[in-house]
Amino acid sequence: MIIRVALPGDWAQIWPFFHAIVAAGETFAYPQELTADEGRELWMLSPPRHTVVAVDEAGAVVGTANMYANRPGNGSHVASASYMVDPARSGQGIGRALVEYSLRWARAGGFRGMQYNAVVATNVHAVRLYESLGFLIVGTVPEAFRHPTEGYVGLHIMYCPF
Repeated sequence: MIIRVALPGDWAQIWPFFHAIVAAGETFAYPQELTADEGRELWMLSPPRHTVVAVDEAGAVVGTANMYANRPGNGSHVASASYMVDPARSGQGIGRALVEYSLRWARAGGFRGMQYNAVVATNVHAVRLYESLGFLIVGTVPEAFRHPTEGYVGLHIMYCPF
């Protein structure tokens, strides 16, 4: 697997799993009925923000991430990122590789840390992964996410200092 900068043509391979993940409504606070154009607008970021894809040996896009300053102005020294892995490819280390890539990108860009603003508390695999890479849960907003089967659940704010 390689991780490379996302090209406009990659969206055709990202959209099927992006759509499935968003439509499931379990991990992203995006409208579940997003169109492909709306999704592309949200995900495929222009510089200085950064969008990448993880590509397998056959050239198939198996995951993606985007990275950016968490806030503008006086908050721009802290990075943030979002990740999606094709559910058919989960458990293969793709998510870990994308998070590690984003941490390297942020450090190389001079950021002082990385913050995730909205990690769904029931997304235990992601929480465990982030914690294993040095992130801390610095707070949880109770009932801030409406999970389709679990009801109202917390959103963690997670932070990794550099």
